[in-house]
Amino acid sequence: MEFKKIVVAGGGVLGSQIAFQSAYQGFDVTIWLRSEGSIARCKPKIDGLLATYQGILENMRTDESIRCPGISRAQHLTDAQIDELKDRALKAHGSIKLIASYEEAFSDADLVIEAVAEDPKQKEAFYGELAKHLPAKTVLVTNSSTLLPSKLAPFTDRPEKYLALHFANEIWIHNTAEVMGHPGTDPAVYQEVVEFAKAIGMVPLQLHKEQPGYLLNSLLVPFLQAAQGLYAEGIADPQDIDLTWKIGTGAPLGPFQILDVVGLTTAYNICLMNPQAQDPTSTAGKIVAMLKKMIDEGRTGKAAGEGFYSYDDEKSGESVA
Repeated sequence: MEFKKIVVAGGGVLGSQIAFQSAYQGFDVTIWLRSEGSIARCKPKIDGLLATYQGILENMRTDESIRCPGISRAQHLTDAQIDELKDRALKAHGSIKLIASYEEAFSDADLVIEAVAEDPKQKEAFYGELAKHLPAKTVLVTNSSTLLPSKLAPFTDRPEKYLALHFANEIWIHNTAEVMGHPGTDPAVYQEVVEFAKAIGMVPLQLHKEQPGYLLNSLLVPFLQAAQGLYAEGIADPQDIDLTWKIGTGAPLGPFQILDVVGLTTAYNICLMNPQAQDPTSTAGKIVAMLKKMIDEGRTGKAAGEGFYSYDDEKSGESVA
């Protein structure tokens, strides 16, 4: 694998996580952002990830049950090993570059991981501008949650070097990376991306053909939409829906807690892809209206401090929906 210089396009929840994890595993990482304002909004996410990684490692000193395979796959770490990994996280934090210039960010990239908004028009426009600045060597992957690479490949200037690499949220715990090509993807490039996923501590999940929603979201999205439908139709409140799922299955999080982690803007963009969402009397239409109202109020999820739940220090985890 020849990838050394990694550029993550977009500094949202997952974009920042992908960048930090890649830097933590020793890669030269840049995050491209649209503006200086976007840079200012991204910096606290990178600071928060440093605190998360170092906090988890510190807790490992006294709790050997903690498992974060993205941070360390070793089951038992000595104090010296923990100190070394904390230093690695600190170095990663200091090494990540935040850049708003296309030319400066992309002109020597080996691998670009696109993590811009889950909106086909925004991705198409981004690819069109990106093509003016990428060298021929660069491999381009999308972290899209739902869009097929074959639909977006025509908007790149390198369809044979284009495929999907989809990460789960909280990458340090849920260390999966779904690798999905399209019919025009070069098999050698596909394998390079598989090897990169391994190199940053992920478990590569290799799809043999295109599937909307890949593996994880083929399971997750219908589940989350079913929960949102129950709330949007007035059947029950988020807190009781979450309790039903957690008690009934033993899962650590309910669907609305997951939605807060994912971010309501992503959930909203996914829901808009459903043609039924245009009908305000349909369940899909009611879900879109519900999410739009929350987004307009600034209640976009855990990263914003409030979504279906409040995450301030005094009311952490309290339902506000």
